[in-house]
Amino acid sequence: MRYDGTPSLDGHGFQVHVGPNKPKSRGRVAISSSAPEAAPNLVFNYLQHEEGVAAWRRCIRLTREIIDQPAMDIYRGAEIQPGLDVSSDDEIDTWVRRNLESAYHPCGTAKMGQPEDQSAVVDTECRVFGINGLRMVDASVFPTLSNGNINAPTIMVAEKAADMILGKKSMPQSDAPVWISEDWQTRQRERAPLRGSSSAIVPTPVLGS
Repeated sequence: MRYDGTPSLDGHGFQVHVGPNKPKSRGRVAISSSAPEAAPNLVFNYLQHEEGVAAWRRCIRLTREIIDQPAMDIYRGAEIQPGLDVSSDDEIDTWVRRNLESAYHPCGTAKMGQPEDQSAVVDTECRVFGINGLRMVDASVFPTLSNGNINAPTIMVAEKAADMILGKKSMPQSDAPVWISEDWQTRQRERAPLRGSSSAIVPTPVLGS
C-alpha cells in the first residue's frame, strides 16, 4: 500500500512501515494570501538534516536483517522495494527521497516554549504570545514529534487545556516506577551475517513530522 494512491503490486507480499521519531529536519507553514479560503503554503522539508538521512540508511539495513531471520524463512520471497541492487549509502538515499511519504501526523507548527524562545508560539498553557484571550489547542503546540501516533497526545493536550481554561488544579505528580529490560536491544537479535541467498520485502517509507 501507498498513501499517494499508487496501485499496489499484484500477488502476495508484505511490507514494513516505518515512521522515524524525533526528526531534526524542520519545515514551515505560511499564510499564502489574505483570502481566508486560500490554502496555506506548506513545506515539510524532509531529509534536510544528515541525522535523518543516516537514520533511513539504518532503517533499510535493519529491516533487511529482521526479515532475513530464520523465523521469516517460510514467508520471505524476492525483495520488491527497494531491491537488492539498492545497497550503498547513495543508492539508499536516492530511493528514500523518491519514495517517502507523509503519513497523517504532521505537528509542531505552533511550538510550545518559553517567551524568550523566538521559535515558540504558545506558553505552557497554550496561550499565544502577544495576543490576549487566544489559545492554540491541538497538535501544532508539540515541540517535537511524539513517540507514536499523535491522536492520544492531542486528546491529552485538549483535556489539559480544558482544565486550565476552567481553572481546575493539576493532579499530583506521579512517581510511578518504569521498567525497561536491560538487554532489550540485543535479546531477540541474531547477530549472524545476512545470508546472501535470501531477500526481503522492505519498507515504503512513511514519514510524519
